Amino acid sequence: MDAPVLCETLPTANGSLIGVLTLNAEPTLNALTLEMIDMLSASLRLWADDPRVVMVMLQGAGEKAFCAGGDLQNLYRSMLEHHAGGGREELLANTYAADFFAREYRLDYLIHTYPKPVLCWGHGIVMGGGMGLMAGASHRVVTERTRMAMPEVGIGLFPDVGGSWFLSRMPGRLGVFLALTGASINAADAKFVKLADRVLAHADKETVVEALLAQPWTSRRQDNDALLGAVLRAAEAPHAPGPLRERLDVIDRLCAREQLQDVLDALADVDSQDAWLDKAAAAAGRAAPTSLALAWQLLRKAPQLALAEVFRMEYGVALQCAAGHDFAEGIRALLIDKDQSPQWQRAPGEGDLLASPWTPPQHPLSDLGIARADQVQ
Repeated sequence: MDAPVLCETLPTANGSLIGVLTLNAEPTLNALTLEMIDMLSASLRLWADDPRVVMVMLQGAGEKAFCAGGDLQNLYRSMLEHHAGGGREELLANTYAADFFAREYRLDYLIHTYPKPVLCWGHGIVMGGGMGLMAGASHRVVTERTRMAMPEVGIGLFPDVGGSWFLSRMPGRLGVFLALTGASINAADAKFVKLADRVLAHADKETVVEALLAQPWTSRRQDNDALLGAVLRAAEAPHAPGPLRERLDVIDRLCAREQLQDVLDALADVDSQDAWLDKAAAAAGRAAPTSLALAWQLLRKAPQLALAEVFRMEYGVALQCAAGHDFAEGIRALLIDKDQSPQWQRAPGEGDLLASPWTPPQHPLSDLGIARADQVQ
């Protein structure tokens, strides 16, 4: 029970197996470490080829979080070491950051393209790396305590783990708003922006699992998707519209502008006596300017790319952020020293950060979209 990821299989009534992966780092809100990423990847690859396993369930230990993000402490130490020594070229070629982002993005892509149904139970906090795990699952459940966010611009990064993909596909300008503000959304809004499929009561989880164990599973993906979907549909709880949906028109007006600075100016002028909106708008004003520019550019570019191409693009940008100043400074200010006063340094040319450091055949993620068909909706 001390392992950072618990891997088990549950026997069903007809002799099939349900694979269950539990993020087991409750004191750190199940934040992803490299060891956890590797354990998740190994189990998923094993079960993908096991005909007895008919579906996989992803969940987090404890009541507070499914997964609150990635392993920022080790990333921070790695960045400090390489800022002091090897410099940008070494960072891009061989560091903890390069390994971490490559293996994390491979795991996220594996979930997006998995050949069997994947149920993600997104209870509690789902942020950053947790969003990367959940976004690709075929069946995504949120609960009354779910709080989702992509707050990376506040620590000098950008909404990665496929964030450019799923944020750019949200209704209206909601993806732009969430990327620039890092605003937290609840279960109802998660379903509205297509980050979740069903809203269930967390107390019904055991009943849902029991129902899944009783299903007449088959060897056909289409049949098993339907069985899982029917169980979740029958258990769905009623829910009122969330704050994001209620403010859709206002957010569209604020963010429907052609230039980033015009959007930021509009957000800075918000004084609506609406605590939720005011808080979100103020967060954009505290974010790293380079991160805001990167998020804006990536969301504009992602709709023209296949998912594998999005992950390759984000990988290069993430490593260049790790080689720069703001990412380490943001972690220091918010999580290490906790003085909440990051000293941002605008990069000399944000557009250059989108340029890949590799030619296509040499990209560390060049094989994504080849081993499996890149058929992601």
